[in-house]
Amino acid sequence: MPASRALTIALFVGLVALALFPLFGDKYYIQLLTKIMIMAIFAMSLDLLVGYTGLVSLGHAAFFGLAGYVLAMMAPQDAAASLWITLPAALGGAALAALIIGFLVLRTSGIYFIMVTLAFAQMLFFFIHDSKYFGGSDGAYVYFRPTAALTGVQLFDLENFNHFYYVVLALMAGVYVLLQVILRSPFGAVIVGIRTNEHRMRSLGYPTFRYKLVCFVIGGTVAGLAGYFNAAQFGFVNPELLSWHQSGIALMMVLLGGMGTLFGPVLGAFAMILLEQLFQGLTEHWLLVMGGFIIAVVLFLPHGLYGLAAQLGRKREAEND
Repeated sequence: MPASRALTIALFVGLVALALFPLFGDKYYIQLLTKIMIMAIFAMSLDLLVGYTGLVSLGHAAFFGLAGYVLAMMAPQDAAASLWITLPAALGGAALAALIIGFLVLRTSGIYFIMVTLAFAQMLFFFIHDSKYFGGSDGAYVYFRPTAALTGVQLFDLENFNHFYYVVLALMAGVYVLLQVILRSPFGAVIVGIRTNEHRMRSLGYPTFRYKLVCFVIGGTVAGLAGYFNAAQFGFVNPELLSWHQSGIALMMVLLGGMGTLFGPVLGAFAMILLEQLFQGLTEHWLLVMGGFIIAVVLFLPHGLYGLAAQLGRKREAEND
């Protein structure tokens, strides 16, 4: 079976399993899977930069946390904010921040790019951390999840954890399809070429800076989408959402699953959070075990868990032939 066909079947089976899970799953596990799918969206947004454009960013969480703060600041304490107003505002805020930051940081490359993205994220982190308007180090609360009422009709209820689950599932699938369309377009071919050899792409006449900036803005906007629903799910935001730790978590998901595949970051998000749950139940030193596992994957599986699955699939196909 061709690898692309096997991946399509795996994606379909996984999507069906996720769609059916709320029919028999407990509330705790439904909310856990919701959290994982939000982080999968976040990881895919980072993979667009790291895996396809070759832009390793340690400041990607800035857009994740910023969108959550937009929701928290716009949401009243005694009523639910409108999804149709706060979501575009949060995405617009994340996109604008990505445009401004990207315009500055994309003039660097390599280790300098990594450090400058980290510096900008930390600047936003300390600005929010030291600002009483944003709640300081204590953060801010979202007392009610946004309402999806439109012209008096409630399309779905985000206060219902099942409805929230299916909305996030649809968004995860939608982001995956959208990014696949972008990457299979001529634009996607150019950014992959930039990752491979930017000097050659520039000599061919491509304005590489513009392509990278558009990619940076798309990645920041998708990260903002994840941050918005993370804030809506937990009803709380704090400066840690913008910290380099959050960016590091997303980067570990990308590396664990396999960067440059889109499906890999999704797999990495599920594997990492589920393994955290498993290790927490086994030992109080679960962080040490988790760290060792990730190091082992990076050392022995350079293409991540997705690469391992693809390798096993090719080996099985060769044996059948």
